[in-house]
Amino acid sequence: MKRVFGDRKTILILLGPTLAVYVLLKLVPVCWSLGLSFFTGNTLSGFTFIGFANFVKFVGDPAAIQSLIVSIVFAVLATVGQIVLGYLLALLYVFVLRKGSAFIRTAVFFPMVLPTVAVALLFRNFVSVGNNQGPVNDIINFFGGRSVEFLASTIGTMGVALAMTLWSSMGFYAVLLYTGLLDIPDEIIESARLDGASGARLVRHIVLPLSMPILLSSVIFSLNSTLKVFDSLLALNNGGPGTSTSPLTLYMYRTAFDYSDYGYGSTIALVLTLLCLVFTLAIFRSSSRKADS
Repeated sequence: MKRVFGDRKTILILLGPTLAVYVLLKLVPVCWSLGLSFFTGNTLSGFTFIGFANFVKFVGDPAAIQSLIVSIVFAVLATVGQIVLGYLLALLYVFVLRKGSAFIRTAVFFPMVLPTVAVALLFRNFVSVGNNQGPVNDIINFFGGRSVEFLASTIGTMGVALAMTLWSSMGFYAVLLYTGLLDIPDEIIESARLDGASGARLVRHIVLPLSMPILLSSVIFSLNSTLKVFDSLLALNNGGPGTSTSPLTLYMYRTAFDYSDYGYGSTIALVLTLLCLVFTLAIFRSSSRKADS
């Protein structure tokens, strides 16, 4: 085996096809999109080189800035909710339910495997009004309140979108953080309990510091996935009312495919990529500072 994997030709033969597919499907489209951001036009009208004009246009585009703010606000709120709820569930699995948590883990994780569009339509029906009024407004009417058109306002739509995202994804982060908590040696937990640490003190001073690596990884994963939210907000209310809940991904899609401005659409995609990179580097840098201190 060592002779086989020590041969450079063998390694090249084994890795060559995989690297070729990766370059064709990943690197080439990324480089192509990066190049398009310096052009304007489409395949029918042709492309014209305009340099950094698309980036200047983005800075002065109110619709783009609004979509950028929507993406950041949604990502921050969704990430905080996913990590907090996931961590609380993970603590419940480990310290309360223990070996009996298998069924609960499966039940809470199940929404993660459902199609995002189906979940969005489900929540849309939950909060609907009129002849096909949903159960949420039925409950409000039961307690004497008036029906609320959640999807007619920006705050209501964002609230429903966040609730939908948390319901469908918190089980995934609970399982992810649960695996990190299982790596904490039982001897450390028992020693801390013998020293008088229990409950919130045990979690704060022992469990939380030891689970910080998997916690930071979950935060990075959550931020990057929620910054790229697209199908859920599109299916829920089409980025409405108006464009008040349209994220940067939806604005990019409309720019490139509805208005056939591939250059500006590629610029928006590049801005979104840089945004994900900035958030990731900021988290890594803050964690390294804490580790050094």
